[in-house]
Amino acid sequence: MLTERIEDDDDRRARERLCAATRLVRPVDTLIRLVAAPDGTLTPDLKRVLPGRGVWVTANRASVEEAMRKRAFARLLKRPVEVPTDLPDVIERLLRKAALDMLSFANKAGLVLSGFAKVMDAIDSERVSRRLVAVIQARDGAEDGGRKLAQAVKRAYWDKNAPNFITIFDSAHLDLALGRTNVIHAALCAGPAVTGFLDRVAALAFWQDGGLASAEPHPSSEAPLQADDEPSTQDAAPSQDGDDVS
Repeated sequence: MLTERIEDDDDRRARERLCAATRLVRPVDTLIRLVAAPDGTLTPDLKRVLPGRGVWVTANRASVEEAMRKRAFARLLKRPVEVPTDLPDVIERLLRKAALDMLSFANKAGLVLSGFAKVMDAIDSERVSRRLVAVIQARDGAEDGGRKLAQAVKRAYWDKNAPNFITIFDSAHLDLALGRTNVIHAALCAGPAVTGFLDRVAALAFWQDGGLASAEPHPSSEAPLQADDEPSTQDAAPSQDGDDVS
């Protein structure tokens, strides 16, 4: 079993850290860093940039709740801290916002199609379907629409290189990210911003259930917790309406 390692002076540069809940050393990409704010409030540091001594915990809700139950944060930080009772909810909101921000960026880059008819047309189009890497259905969308999309994907791909099917967001989340109303379905074409979005979706799914049941990462990407990294500048220029994918 892995045991605690000697800490560097600046834990933000570490590759591995001790999980406050499990007491196991894990890669930092599977952990969340938290620090004590000047007023003593425990604060999530998803970007790993805040100064001060950090404490790390496996990046899922169950682990954070276990660390809170054990009162492990103050012990590892070696100082009194105020742990917000809604800390797990705060972290989930930050992770969700990071994913939706990247979805918005992908939309501006012309990599997102929205609307049931457009998504179905993209799946059925040989030219566009080769570029699809994800299909989104709002969590509160009708089951019938999701079933039809799943059947279309199966017909078009025969389970080979099929796009990820994401059901982790409500329609209201998609409305905000895409700047429209009543968004239930969307399709995403390959591009750096979409890869970043899928990374963040995987991080959010892992946070919620400890695994990737709600969205599997695209083969070219892992599931890092650097959820607020700046997107690549290599994305395609945005289309005029944010819908058309050339």
